[in-house]
Amino acid sequence: MHRLAALAVGASAIAALPPSPSVAAAQTWNSDAALALARRAVLRRSGAVADSSLHDYKAQAHGFLFFLGAFGQGLADPPRLIKADQLELEVYWRAPASSKQRVIGWRDQAQLPTDINYHRDHLGIIQNNFGAAIRLGEGDEVRDVPHPLTPAGTDIYDFALGDTTDITLPEREVRVVALRVRPRDFTLPRIVGTLYLDVETADLVRMAFNFTPRAYLDPELEDVSIVLDNALWERRYWLPYRQEIEIRRRATWLDVPVRGIIRARWEIDDYELNLGLAQSWFAGDEITFLPKAERDSFPWHEPLATAIQGVAEPVRQNDLERVRTEVEEIAGRRALTGLKARRLGVRGVSDIVHSNRVEGLALGAGIVLRSGGERRELRARASYGFADDRAKGALSAVDRRGRRSVELSVYREVRDVGDYPVISPLFNSITSQEFGRDYGDYYLAEGGRVTYRHGVGVRGEWRLSGGRESIGSMEVAATPANGTFRWNPPLGGVGVDLGQLAFERRSEGFAVRRDLHLETVLEGGRVDGGATYVRLSGNGHVLFPAGATRLLVRAQGGVASADLPAHRAFVLGGRGTLLGDPFRAWGGRNVALVHLEWRVPVPFLSLGVGTYARTPRVLTVAPYVACGWSAHPVAGTPWVAASGTRTTLGIGFEWLGVFRWDAGYGTATHAVVVTFDVTRDFWGIL
Repeated sequence: MHRLAALAVGASAIAALPPSPSVAAAQTWNSDAALALARRAVLRRSGAVADSSLHDYKAQAHGFLFFLGAFGQGLADPPRLIKADQLELEVYWRAPASSKQRVIGWRDQAQLPTDINYHRDHLGIIQNNFGAAIRLGEGDEVRDVPHPLTPAGTDIYDFALGDTTDITLPEREVRVVALRVRPRDFTLPRIVGTLYLDVETADLVRMAFNFTPRAYLDPELEDVSIVLDNALWERRYWLPYRQEIEIRRRATWLDVPVRGIIRARWEIDDYELNLGLAQSWFAGDEITFLPKAERDSFPWHEPLATAIQGVAEPVRQNDLERVRTEVEEIAGRRALTGLKARRLGVRGVSDIVHSNRVEGLALGAGIVLRSGGERRELRARASYGFADDRAKGALSAVDRRGRRSVELSVYREVRDVGDYPVISPLFNSITSQEFGRDYGDYYLAEGGRVTYRHGVGVRGEWRLSGGRESIGSMEVAATPANGTFRWNPPLGGVGVDLGQLAFERRSEGFAVRRDLHLETVLEGGRVDGGATYVRLSGNGHVLFPAGATRLLVRAQGGVASADLPAHRAFVLGGRGTLLGDPFRAWGGRNVALVHLEWRVPVPFLSLGVGTYARTPRVLTVAPYVACGWSAHPVAGTPWVAASGTRTTLGIGFEWLGVFRWDAGYGTATHAVVVTFDVTRDFWGIL
């Protein structure tokens, strides 16, 4: 039996139901109607009034497992793909609850060296919507959490009716109602989420849920999000159709912006019903494997890289972030994360130790206190520079409600004049300390801000902030092991009242053919003494396919009014912008930079890492051209207007998606400069 297109339409319509913006306020818990529907569903699922005409079935499951890494402040950027596995399964089921799955095809591709081993149940689908008790990771991650549609479910869970949706299928019209679920006691291992039920039969059509913190047995588990979609077969049987699971992990003792993610996506089709399967077929382990030679010879229809890119789009469209958002609304102010409330916390390696020419060697530390899960957060960090004898630090308090948050912060911190970094912080510390090459121009900012954030869609965010800052100049205070530091320009001596309105559209994510990132900031300020200024800046990139290669366009720029303070000038030149030109030779109130890169994968040697892992057999070669321009120098700064458009011709080499070598030739200076760094995705944690 082949998959019916109408079933896909029906399941997609249910999955597309938007979460209510005021779930917590609108729902009425344990109304007579909600409990009556829950009890009907319990009876239907327990077999008391089940349709006994379905004895068994066989189906095919097509799955992907992605191991991802998320990095950077706030963990807001999309995760990086580390490893991808594609699996093909034969799925068998026999009434009342026997399940067998056989892996007949399995292939994988690593973007970064890893020896991750998945739990066996990660390699198969979920049958019968988990049965009476929910287990994950073979019981190591979640074990024996009561299903809400068991005979005891109405005693341990609360239920509330939600929206109703009508889906028209060729066989019949299906009316589906949302039934929200929360535990009566959040301190016990339970689920929180939404069940979608067929009103006519009380069959379970869809589950979308997370767990309470006590459900997580692995201390590194941050949360687990699950969506199970069923589709209607033979006009009467709701059977597995699509499944998505996301398991997120963080370090247990140090709050650093690094997250490991396992994301599984399955589609199930080609059902054959009532084949007369013998009970003996279901003996032994539920998930078994054909011999490796047979799995390796499975006739895949396309290369794995193409298959990964093909499935990346639906994975992004069905981002489980929206499931987490609705679950948080249902849970109210209760915590839904398995992470500890108090941990040491830093933004990256450089919060612990860094070096530059104005502070010398600086050591630091931080702490994070949370309540209500991730909703309320108090974060403190401090550092001390041994060359300038200054203490710095920041204290921030955040209150989050769904996609909205308010943050209050006070700080005394060293900042670079550039809007966008040109080198990873760790590499800058090394080049500063050892070679006297510091790629920053610094000032001291002391003050406070209040910031309001509002999420838009899955990847967008508006930010509105206002505050007061005092800007101080900093002098060169350190001595490098080799070479001599250049001077640090005087950029301080002013106090500023300022406000900012910003919009960011984050990147699409992993393994994409196309990508778009955009950030723009409109800033207005009043300098002590009465002068006012307006400043508009922005940066972004576009990635699009060109056959088997990719074209990447990056751009950044800004414009500002005449009374722009020195510390808000735009800068350009050298490393990170125009290789071959002197570092930050150019600047002013107006600046623009465009970088066009052709990314070509070429065969490369593969190295063994550990017992099982190997590096990918691909190196990315990226010839590029960059053009920059600046005008209207800012009084009191050393940066001058560029003499026409400055151009760099260059070539880059990326390995593992982590390491990057660049060589750039300045067409005006006839100079060639070579640099090495990690790729920009990792700068936020270094």
